[in-house]
Amino acid sequence: MIIEQKGSDLLLSGVECMSLPLTLDCGEAFRWKMEEDGSWSGVAFEKYLNIKEENGVFILKNTSPEDFEGVWRRYFDLDRDYAAICARLKQDDLLSSTIDEYYGIRILNQEPWEALVSFIISQQNNIKRIKGIISRLCNTYGRDIGGGRHAFPTSAALSALTVSQLEEMGLGYRAKYVKKLADDVEAGATDLEAIRRMPLEDAKKALLGVYGVGEKVANCALLFGFGFIRCFPVDVWMKRVLEFYPNGLPECFEGCEGVAQQYLFHWARNNLQG
Repeated sequence: MIIEQKGSDLLLSGVECMSLPLTLDCGEAFRWKMEEDGSWSGVAFEKYLNIKEENGVFILKNTSPEDFEGVWRRYFDLDRDYAAICARLKQDDLLSSTIDEYYGIRILNQEPWEALVSFIISQQNNIKRIKGIISRLCNTYGRDIGGGRHAFPTSAALSALTVSQLEEMGLGYRAKYVKKLADDVEAGATDLEAIRRMPLEDAKKALLGVYGVGEKVANCALLFGFGFIRCFPVDVWMKRVLEFYPNGLPECFEGCEGVAQQYLFHWARNNLQG
């Protein structure tokens, strides 16, 4: 990867296997929007970014090298060899054709708190509604970072709210889960940073002990927010996909199950309708 500063923008070339639409609009994160010029705008780690790909070069508008190194390099998982991972996963027949068709899906490394709250909100919900709820939460209770944009609300900000106030944002029955989580994080009863440092099975056990968190939410949070690329979340789509693997996941998935899952999830949503 070659990094070049051009005026106020940062240019990345030589990045293999990164599709912005497939990565930013596939249900991993809920704060990205495609603009009319084909670029993508979003907020993560209290930083705003507009990013666009032109002829294989990724343009990060108004981005300093410090912000790139401090946030975006890890957020887009740019130090992981996705080309090698995809080559390995293509040993599986279904994934071979799927990767050819949808090449460029990456796992985003999101902030653990935001990922966990987002996937609690995602329960029994669709992506459009999830984005709407999170947008209202951020615009109402998130810190203003300029330009009319807001960071994701902190645990302190959400802990200060009542369940009714969270319900007003559209959370429904999930409001009590988010309120309890925020209170527990603020009280130190739930330590998300400690969970991030645990071995996978211990981290999963800890998240399953959080009020309102089940198997799917735990696995999604672990994969997209806590850095555990081995997690393999299973929802209604993936249950159908697993019928293609009656003997269990193939050996080539080992160590990168989360990447395999994202490709299979995308394939299922586009091919298993009805």
